Amino acid sequence: MLNEYLQNFKNNIKSPNIVMLYKLKWAQLERHIETKNLKILDFGSGFGTTANYLAKNNEVIAIDPNGYMVEERECENKYSQIIGKFEKLNDFGDNTFDVIICHNVLEFASERAEIVKEFSRILKSGGVLSIVKNNNDGRIMSKAIANDIDGAVDLLEGGHISNTFGKVFVYNPEELTKWGCNLKIEKILSLQTFFGLQRNENIKLEPQWMDKVFDIEMKVSDLEPYKSVSLFNHVLLRKL
Repeated sequence: MLNEYLQNFKNNIKSPNIVMLYKLKWAQLERHIETKNLKILDFGSGFGTTANYLAKNNEVIAIDPNGYMVEERECENKYSQIIGKFEKLNDFGDNTFDVIICHNVLEFASERAEIVKEFSRILKSGGVLSIVKNNNDGRIMSKAIANDIDGAVDLLEGGHISNTFGKVFVYNPEELTKWGCNLKIEKILSLQTFFGLQRNENIKLEPQWMDKVFDIEMKVSDLEPYKSVSLFNHVLLRKL
């Protein structure tokens, strides 16, 4: 049953919603750091979409616990793939990676504090930790606009969202600096502000419209109040 859910998830990777999410977070990475000739860890790599993309110009190691997802992963570009959980981080020495990617993973992990602590150990001084997470305020706005008022009220009163991977634990970005050592938040960016509110699925199939929305999403990604109401936040932390 789980593999069936995961296959549906993989099929959705090609949907406009997921394509836009990946396109935005990759563009934000490339805007704020030089993503060439780096040693990168993609933790919670899933179907390898980001690992495969970054492997074009970097040395990438990917870790994921799900054997099915690893077997079905994207691997047009060469990168190292490890099957395992957060304990695999112990295999790396101090100051190993220039960049660590962890997108929509910590919110499902009960060991999130231990994971971030290990990230800060294996990240080089001056290195970047890229975290993508759900934004609760953005989810509330999205539900209200979609006329799911009960769902919006539930989130306001402490409810939670969930998906194929389970319950989403929404944490504050500032907690990342408490869990890790010598990590400083450099940027908190918006991901899917306007796009996430668009309910016309047909217009998302129009390339010209998608290009225009991508451009405006990038223009507002480092501005308030857009960070507060986007569906996701992209948190970039630097190791001191």
